[in-house]
Amino acid sequence: MKSLFDEVSMKCSKLVTTNYSTSFSLGIRALDRRFHPAIYAIYGFVRCADEIVDSFHDFDKQKLLTEFEADTYEAIERGISLNPILNSFQATVNQYSIEKELIDTFLRSMEMDLYQTNYDQKEFEQYILGSAEVVGLMCLRVFCEGDKDSYNQLKFNAMRLGSAFQKINFLRDLNADFKQLGRSYFPNLNTEKFDEQSKKMIVQDIEKDFKDGLEGIKGLPQGAKFGVYVAYVYYYALFRKIQNTQSNKILTERIRISNKRKCALMLTSYFKYSMGRV
Repeated sequence: MKSLFDEVSMKCSKLVTTNYSTSFSLGIRALDRRFHPAIYAIYGFVRCADEIVDSFHDFDKQKLLTEFEADTYEAIERGISLNPILNSFQATVNQYSIEKELIDTFLRSMEMDLYQTNYDQKEFEQYILGSAEVVGLMCLRVFCEGDKDSYNQLKFNAMRLGSAFQKINFLRDLNADFKQLGRSYFPNLNTEKFDEQSKKMIVQDIEKDFKDGLEGIKGLPQGAKFGVYVAYVYYYALFRKIQNTQSNKILTERIRISNKRKCALMLTSYFKYSMGRV
C-alpha cells in the first residue's frame, strides 16, 4: 500500500532533520503534531539540496543538483517518488499548495553555491531570499492551512525571521565557509580582516530581522506559535552569544548553544508562552 510507503518516507525526512539539526528538531516537536510531517518534509528537502552543494565534493555537484531538481518537479507532478525525501516533500507541496515559484527560488540559491564565492549586496539579498526567506514561506503555507489572508498578513515577517536565521548561520560559520568552501556571503566583508566594527554592522542588521520576525510569531495560529517561538529563542540565544564573542574568536571557533542550555531555554519559552507573553 502506498500509505505505508508514505509513512516510511515521512520517517526518512524526520530522520534527516533530527540528525542534522537539534535546534529545528526541538522546535518542530513544540509544534502541534498535525504540522510535524510537513515541516519535517520541507526540512528534509532543503537539507538534501544543501548537502549536494556543500558536501559532495568528489561528485559532479552540478549534475546531482540538476537531477535533484528534475526529480523534484516530476515527483510533484506525479504525486509520488521512489526517493523517500522527495516523496514526502511532494505530498506536502500538493497538500498545502506550495508555489512552484518558492521551490524555483530556493533551488536557484543552491545553484549559486556551485559557482559564487563572493557576493555584492544585490547577490546577497538574492541568496538570502532563496536559501532562507522562501523556506520560511513554505512553512508559513503549512501553518496557515489554506488561510490566504493570514498568509499574506504574515508573509513579510516570516521572510524576515528566515533571513535572521540564515545570517546567524553565516556569522557562526564565517571561518568554515571561507576556509573550507571558499565562500564569503556578507557583501564587502574581508573575512581575513573581520573585526568588531564589521561584526557590529552585521549584528545590527540581524537585530532588525529578529524584531520583525517576532512580530510575525505573535500572529501565528496557536498550533504553530510555540514551536516557531522556540526556534526563535534558540537562535536569538546563539545570536547574543556571538554578539558577546570577540570577532577574532568567531574566526577560530564555532559558537554553539549546549543541549543543556537549549532545554533550559525551552522551559523558559514555555513559561512565557503559557503566561500569554508571546
